[in-house]
Amino acid sequence: MAEDGGYGDAWVKLKLWRMPIWFPNTEGRRRAVRFHDVHHVLTEYPTTWRGEFEIAAWEIATGIGGRWEAWLLDLLGFACGLVVFPRSVHRAFLRGRRSTNLYFTEWNEAILARRVGEMRRRLRLDCGDVRPTLRDEAAFLFWSAASLLAYLAASAVALLPVFLLLVVLWMRLVIS
Repeated sequence: MAEDGGYGDAWVKLKLWRMPIWFPNTEGRRRAVRFHDVHHVLTEYPTTWRGEFEIAAWEIATGIGGRWEAWLLDLLGFACGLVVFPRSVHRAFLRGRRSTNLYFTEWNEAILARRVGEMRRRLRLDCGDVRPTLRDEAAFLFWSAASLLAYLAASAVALLPVFLLLVVLWMRLVIS
């Protein structure tokens, strides 16, 4: 791994079971992933698939501002989590409705020097479970639908070249 933890790498590699998935490490993703990684520490969501899906739901509920790369990745993670770990994603989303995140601050290495307990209090992560309101549940349904639509759209874009190749091959068979 690179000395900077991979933040400066041109590509990001994820493993879905044994299948590697590569995507570009854009400048926007680089800016967002530093906060995302600190969020893992503060929320105590692990860097497992379940933890990634939970933090995606939590970040969506807290808001991400104008960081479109973070929105896209979190919406895709939220959608996957709805299928695989729906209760965990629901709990994380509700927790996010009661707290805030670091996306609305400017990155500064001093963030890493702060005490974890202090940061948790600042982001209101130390609050206990609160009964969800009707607005919380409506927001969860809205973002669930938005995440599933984002997943379908991303899948369609990713599969478009395969579809076009199949059409070309089929047309060649029909014409010959």
